Amino acid sequence: MGRWARVCLQSTLKVVNSILGFAGMGMILYSLWLIRVWYRHGVPDSASPWFMYAFLGLGISLCLITCSGYIAAETANGHCLSCYMVVVFLLLALEAAITADVFLNRNWEEDFPDDPSGKFDEFKDFVRSNFEMCKWISLSIAATQALSIFIAMVLRVLGPERMINYDSDDDYVPTRLPLLRNQAPRTSYVTDPVLPQKNESWNVNFESS
Repeated sequence: MGRWARVCLQSTLKVVNSILGFAGMGMILYSLWLIRVWYRHGVPDSASPWFMYAFLGLGISLCLITCSGYIAAETANGHCLSCYMVVVFLLLALEAAITADVFLNRNWEEDFPDDPSGKFDEFKDFVRSNFEMCKWISLSIAATQALSIFIAMVLRVLGPERMINYDSDDDYVPTRLPLLRNQAPRTSYVTDPVLPQKNESWNVNFESS
């Protein structure tokens, strides 16, 4: 029963990570398109479009977190799961801090530097005009991150799958037996060669002569 529960949790964590991965790839493609449009107009290098690069960095971070979550889910290793939970928790805390600053601070726009590309203002206008949709998307991503932390925590408690230990070595027959084990060992005897004895008559004839 524990093995099936572990397999289901691993599959669920992989699915949850795939949602974060799709979000990260979407952010990467959007930021690359913005950067391409920005540099196509021949803007000088002194102007730094920080919003585009921040969006790109966030998308890359989500993709890296997705890869680490897939590895942690596949191995179910305690250290990998702990690192994954810490990284996702830090990202979730950063998102919560930014959201609290936007809703509680009236002058929250002053906390961000000026964006020479103007894409940050366009993004704000898009969020305001589609607030309900953006709100549900943000809540879905936050819920996905919280769910991934919970699943990783349960997987860490279950631990990796252990191999079955045998009580004694008599339960199975050893397979590594030499082919000639059942045959009687062959012994070789080294004996001195039997030399023919000299006939005493030869000795007698030799002495008489």
